[in-house]
Amino acid sequence: MPDRQTLMQLSKEELIGLLEDAARNWLAHDGLWFLAVEEACGMDMAIKLDQKAWEQFSAIEAKRIMKRLGMEPGGGLKALKKALQYRLYSYINRQEILEPDENTLIFRMNECRVQEARKSKGLPDFPCKSVGLVEYSVFARTIDPRIKTRCIACPPDPHPPEFWCAWEFKLEE
Repeated sequence: MPDRQTLMQLSKEELIGLLEDAARNWLAHDGLWFLAVEEACGMDMAIKLDQKAWEQFSAIEAKRIMKRLGMEPGGGLKALKKALQYRLYSYINRQEILEPDENTLIFRMNECRVQEARKSKGLPDFPCKSVGLVEYSVFARTIDPRIKTRCIACPPDPHPPEFWCAWEFKLEE
C-alpha cells in the first residue's frame, strides 16, 4: 500500500478504485478462508467459526465507522442508516435502505458478490442466514443498543429476485 503522501496525490477516482479493490480483496480472502475451513472441518464447523469471526468483525467495523464519521453510540436508526453505507462490502455490492416508518429501517442486499459468484457456477445459494443474524445484530447493537434486528429473508430462505437478503431494524425505546 502506498504511503499517505502518495495516496494524497491520487485523484478521487483512483482512490475509489483502490477502495473497491481493497473491498474485493477482503471479500476474496473471507471466501477463501471459509472454503479452507469447510474443506478441513465441514460446512457446520465452517459456519460456526464464521459466526464467531463475524461477531467480532462486525463490532470492530461499526466502531471504526463511528469513529471515522464522528458518531457517538446511541444515534438510533439515522446513525445505523449512515453506518451501513460505509461497510466494506457496500463498495462492491448493490444495496438499498428503506424507511417504512420512523422506528423501522429495512436493509436489502440487491446484488451480493458471493451469491452471484455461486449462481454463475451453478451452485446453490450459500446458506448465510445464521451468520447474517450475528453480523447484522452485532453491527446494529454496536451503533445503538436499542436497535433490534430481524431477518426478513436470507438464504437458505426463499427470497424474491430483487434481493438476496433483507433485514429489519427497529428502534425500541
